[in-house]
Amino acid sequence: MNKKIIAGIAALLMCVSMTACKSDNNAAPETTPETTASAASEETVTEADLTPTEPVDLEAGLTDKMYQRALLNEGNRSRLAAAMKKAENGEPVTVGVIGGSITQGSSATNPANSYAGLFSQYWTEKFPSSEITYVNAGIGGTNSYLGVHRADEQLLSAKPDVVIVEFSVNDTDKVMNKYSYDSLVRKILNAEGDPAVILLFTTQENGTSLQDVHKEIGLAYDLPMLSYREVVYPEVAAGTLSWKDISPDNIHPNDAGHSLIGQLLARYLDSVYDDLANIDDTDTAFTADPYTADYYKNATMLGASQAEVSEMSGFEISGNKVYPELFPDNFVTEGEGYLKFEIECQNLGIFYLKQTDGKGGKYDVLVDGERKTVLDADFSGGWGNYGEPQQVIIGKETGKHTIEIKLSEGSDKTALTIFGIMVS
Repeated sequence: MNKKIIAGIAALLMCVSMTACKSDNNAAPETTPETTASAASEETVTEADLTPTEPVDLEAGLTDKMYQRALLNEGNRSRLAAAMKKAENGEPVTVGVIGGSITQGSSATNPANSYAGLFSQYWTEKFPSSEITYVNAGIGGTNSYLGVHRADEQLLSAKPDVVIVEFSVNDTDKVMNKYSYDSLVRKILNAEGDPAVILLFTTQENGTSLQDVHKEIGLAYDLPMLSYREVVYPEVAAGTLSWKDISPDNIHPNDAGHSLIGQLLARYLDSVYDDLANIDDTDTAFTADPYTADYYKNATMLGASQAEVSEMSGFEISGNKVYPELFPDNFVTEGEGYLKFEIECQNLGIFYLKQTDGKGGKYDVLVDGERKTVLDADFSGGWGNYGEPQQVIIGKETGKHTIEIKLSEGSDKTALTIFGIMVS
């Protein structure tokens, strides 16, 4: 097959986070299935029509009811049509995904069986004359706040034509993550080449998902929105599907679960392909005003060697064993460390290591002499080492600030690894 993988993040990080998605127990959304605008326009579809009644046959695959529940918005298809026409003409096309451990492929038996792998396979098989490049920017345990800061380097640098965004399980803050998700989606829509964006909503076993918040963003920009939550959660709630048949834990799909997502994506993509002749793709410009304040516009990640450090003791600039290729330029200390640097920004965050070895210390973060937050690197007894993105400053005005990071008083543990400084 003519598939070239330029960023195999899913395979790289499979060992990091088979259980990497963190779950905050936000209240689960309402269990009433949603009907879609496109379905309603063709015929009257009632709630009863979409209510689960028969046991799910996973071998038979996605049903019409599942698909109708899951298609939350058909969206503007002009960018997708442009990408498909490009591929059909034999031109190279790049498809990408960004999200958490579900996107990374956790709990799939291999990357090819993950929904992201199946998405890539769809394009390869549908357009055999096109060279399909696949970029997987999924990292377990991370949210859209980190995603918007790493998207340029780890996704958009590949100039994708189509991108799936999946953060509805890992995003847990209904306010902060609305801002970060909006800025991430806008960053992709404004990227070179006018990439198409598909929003994918996943779920925990109990139905918890930030789908409803993310859906607001999708409706504001008329984006395609597909919900794995609406495929499976109504069935689980009705007793027509056992969660353990689609997941080994309370979050991650197994091969059967990933297959359902893959079928959902394929069915939607087929609907676009089958209607290509009727879709006007001459105007793909994105001109919509921000749905939120777009706090994280121009968000980026600075490595240790890029920070303007004025004082440093105890720390050294080094690599790490958790994300050695993704974030190779770190501040690392095992003993008591101190950092001081100047930075001009509107918003600032620190991406640091949560470690299970019992050595992770607590460090105060001071902004212009005032303590703003504490980095707690200790994750003793946790599921594994992972990166924690922590916001320090959020504001409406850009200004120059002095940042200090120093060991908290009374912390008997001293280790800290800072993967990067998050700036916007």
